[in-house]
Amino acid sequence: MKCKQIVFTEKNKAELLTVDVNEPAPNEVMVETMVSTISCGTERANITGDPNVNAFGASGVAFPRASGYNSAGIVVKKGADVKSVDIGDRVVVYWGQHKSYNIVPEENVVKIDDDSISFETAAMSLISTFPMAAIRKTRLEMGESAIVMGLGILGMIAVKLLRAAGAVPVIAADPNPKRREIALKNGADFAFDPLCEDFADKVKNVTGGGVNVAIEVTGVGAGFNEALDCMAKFGRVALLGCTRNSDFTVDYYKKIHAPGITVIGAHTIARPNTESHPGWFTHRDDIKAVLKLCGGGRLCLENVIEETHSPDECPEVYNRLIFDKDFPVVVQFDWRNK
Repeated sequence: MKCKQIVFTEKNKAELLTVDVNEPAPNEVMVETMVSTISCGTERANITGDPNVNAFGASGVAFPRASGYNSAGIVVKKGADVKSVDIGDRVVVYWGQHKSYNIVPEENVVKIDDDSISFETAAMSLISTFPMAAIRKTRLEMGESAIVMGLGILGMIAVKLLRAAGAVPVIAADPNPKRREIALKNGADFAFDPLCEDFADKVKNVTGGGVNVAIEVTGVGAGFNEALDCMAKFGRVALLGCTRNSDFTVDYYKKIHAPGITVIGAHTIARPNTESHPGWFTHRDDIKAVLKLCGGGRLCLENVIEETHSPDECPEVYNRLIFDKDFPVVVQFDWRNK
């Protein structure tokens, strides 16, 4: 059997290729993809040949590379040992790829029980668990203030989740005025430019002295430093954005040690594999939580989708991702249009 797959064939080049698809093993599921979502930071790092894309694996650059870890579709085949889903079920696929048919272990699919949840929403459920886990790890309490540094896809969803979790006020920070405007429409109480000289003063003014929780999504030293400048005493900072660049200069004594700030590593892989407990949920349980929030009307993800493309358009889409600083927050591929 053949299928279509987006492949980074060389540095800065994406192509839609025809590839082979094997039959599912006894513990595997074959899912026909309906929608997949671009993870801008991770996929930009992969297509540009960033050597620091695997937190625990070997460093180095090798092409071709496949990408695209969050999609949704319909089960079309399953192995003999698969029990949790049936052929015809609508499912979330996590840690799959941008391809028309994904074969993954049964544990990497979550059934979509609520018919009101669209494939577009479901295809953002995994990436939504990244800021969800970061917020859980900070142990945010209702009524505490929070700031999100960086308004890409993770930051924008973090704004929505913080509001759903009871943070007040929710502050969004990004140099891009368009993204600040979008954040205000999606639940932020305030949106500030972190490059302004009085940025920290503005944050402290609207929070009565500083924020309790910061979700740092930029992954760069300047963003981390600015977050620390905004913190209240005993505040918690979750490092959600991938800190691939090691150029961090922090005055630990004044900004962390003396005010009692807690800094939390919040990469999405830093979570349990099989059993959730308070503050530390598995990917499966967090995906289910996202779907419940969406189905119950507490969380809307579709209104941050800015563009949808056919997989045939991937060369131009990824060229823009590499070179366009104003690349949209959320872009999806519709595999029904291939």
